[in-house]
Amino acid sequence: MTREVIFAPEALQDLFELYDYIAADSGAERARGYTDRIVAACLGLVTFPERGIRRDDLRPGLRTTTFRRRVTIAFHITATTVVIDRVVYGGRELKLLFDDDSND
Repeated sequence: MTREVIFAPEALQDLFELYDYIAADSGAERARGYTDRIVAACLGLVTFPERGIRRDDLRPGLRTTTFRRRVTIAFHITATTVVIDRVVYGGRELKLLFDDDSND
């Protein structure tokens, strides 16, 4: 079964912020290339979406995988979708991000 990949608003905001951060330091072309490769990795989750590490300690059904050892992609799967919840660069603490989500 093929699922559709959907980006949560928080994940899109993460990508925009990462783009801005890289563009300010290294230019728009490099930022676009890097974020495009992250998006491609996310889209690749349609093939074997059960990969990654289960992180039920953060949210039931949450999984994480990495991109180039610097980016953590947090996602969950349903019968028809792979939902990209967050795209976390560097050493940001996932627990704090998902604790914030539960306080909304």
